[in-house]
Amino acid sequence: MGSKRRTSLRHQGRKKKRYLKVLIICEGKKTEPNYFRGLKDDLELSSANVEIVGAGCTPGKIVEHAKRLCKEEKGKGDPFDKVFCVFDKDEHPNYQKAVDAASKHHFEVIYSDPCFEYWLLLHYKCTRSPSVADDILSALKKQLPDYDKSDRYIFECFQDKLEYAQENAAKSLEDAESLKHARSADAGNPSTKVHILVNYLQNIEKR
Repeated sequence: MGSKRRTSLRHQGRKKKRYLKVLIICEGKKTEPNYFRGLKDDLELSSANVEIVGAGCTPGKIVEHAKRLCKEEKGKGDPFDKVFCVFDKDEHPNYQKAVDAASKHHFEVIYSDPCFEYWLLLHYKCTRSPSVADDILSALKKQLPDYDKSDRYIFECFQDKLEYAQENAAKSLEDAESLKHARSADAGNPSTKVHILVNYLQNIEKR
C-alpha cells in the first residue's frame, strides 16, 4: 500500500461520521483499550466518533477523568453524546462510590466482576463459579496459554468467539442479579456488562 493511500485511510478514520460521539474510558492502560480499539476497527467505526482512553487509574479517578474530557469537548462545541466508564470491581474499596458518581453525571458503568479477564474467559465458556481475579486469569490461560495483557492485537484472539461471549455474559449477568442478595459479598459473584457496550457499538450507526 502506497504512502498516499495510507494517509488517506488515516484521514478517513479521523473524519466524524453521522452517528453519536462516544467516549470509552478504561481502567487499564492496555488490555481493555486495545480490545475495544480492535472491535472499533473491525466495525469500521471512525476514531472521530469513538474515542477510547486507557486511563490506568482507579474507578473514582476514571469518573473524574471522564468529567474533565467531557468538559473539554463541550468547550470545543463538540460534546460527547455517550460516556462509558469501564472498570473492574475486583477489590476496589470505593467501587460503589465511583458507580454512584458516574450515575450522577449520566455516565454508563461497564463493570467486570472481578476483572476484565472474566469477559475474555466468557469467549470460551460460561462459568459462574465464585472466583477472584487470579482464579479467572488462571482459567483464561488454560484456554489461551499465550494470553498477554499488553497484546496490541488482543481483540483478534477472541474475535471469532464474540457472539458466544455476548450470550454467555447476558446469561451470567442475569444469574448474578438473581443471586446478588443470596450470596455473601466475599463469596464472589462473577459477572460483566461488557456485552452491553459491545452491542452498543455494533448498533451505533442505527442510534
